Amino acid sequence: MLTRKSTTSKLIKLSKLSLFASVCISQATLATTITSETISRPEGQRHYLIAVPDQLQPSTGKRPLIILLHGHMGSAAQLLGQNRSAAPMSVWLNIADREGLIIAAPDGARGSDGKQGWNDCRADESKNTKTDDVGLIRAIMTREINEHNVDPNRIYVMGMSNGAMMTFRIASELGDKLAGFATVSGSMASTSDCPAPKVPLSALIISGTSDPLVPYDGGNVHFMSNKSLGGVISVEQSVSVWRKLDGLTATPTSVTTLPHINPNDPTSAIKTMWGNNPKGLQVELLRINNGGHMEPSLTQHPRRFYTMIVGKQNEDVEAAEEAWNFFKDKYAGLK
Repeated sequence: MLTRKSTTSKLIKLSKLSLFASVCISQATLATTITSETISRPEGQRHYLIAVPDQLQPSTGKRPLIILLHGHMGSAAQLLGQNRSAAPMSVWLNIADREGLIIAAPDGARGSDGKQGWNDCRADESKNTKTDDVGLIRAIMTREINEHNVDPNRIYVMGMSNGAMMTFRIASELGDKLAGFATVSGSMASTSDCPAPKVPLSALIISGTSDPLVPYDGGNVHFMSNKSLGGVISVEQSVSVWRKLDGLTATPTSVTTLPHINPNDPTSAIKTMWGNNPKGLQVELLRINNGGHMEPSLTQHPRRFYTMIVGKQNEDVEAAEEAWNFFKDKYAGLK
């Protein structure tokens, strides 16, 4: 059962970016229509936003689908820049317009704290919702394949924070339906409710070494208190899980320090890649030295008060563009 409510087209003005960033967005006003959807699930009606570029015609061929997952206490609207706050993931709307992508951003269910979030794999986090969020994502995939001519071999998931942890779960349980995934500021559970991943899958993992919420070196997740919100393994252990599953050697294919753009930015970005074939299995770690609990971005910067809570933001790379560059040549049928 599905209902729809059209919203105002999302207009995004994006200035020409630094040549150092290798981002190919022209100076233009881009238009993508964002539509509100509901879908019936055993727990009740669930909501998500679907973004379709205005330029796409019904006759356009099969399209890639990007599923974006917000963090705990976030929302699909916030993630896509509908709340007038900095939203690095909203850059995906520009990419969708340019590349002809479909973007789906579901809302998490409310947990015991009354905040929206995801039923990720942390067995020791009591506030996690108990909803079947894997089933929700599977249902969205199926619907969008039928409704918007999505290519079933080009479905990708990217999540932030609690959404990153949920992305790890989706990759573990729906790996056969994905062509790749990306996480930001998240890691895999140390005490897990989920089975270990079995399907090799390309993974992009972005994380800051000074993240005050999800510790880069593993341990208990915290938010503005000493109370544990469940434990995670280190980010580099999470990288190792997927590298080994993909059959990639421990020696990286390449290690690159990205050009530093803003001299006032105290962070730096180092890209480590395993696997040299963009059309094959690859694992990428984008390590943000001195970075906090935030998506790197060239264009979307929060207020200083926010960074005082979550840590520093890197300004050397656009997280969404990095993810698309990682995803674009990968197909589920070509693992």
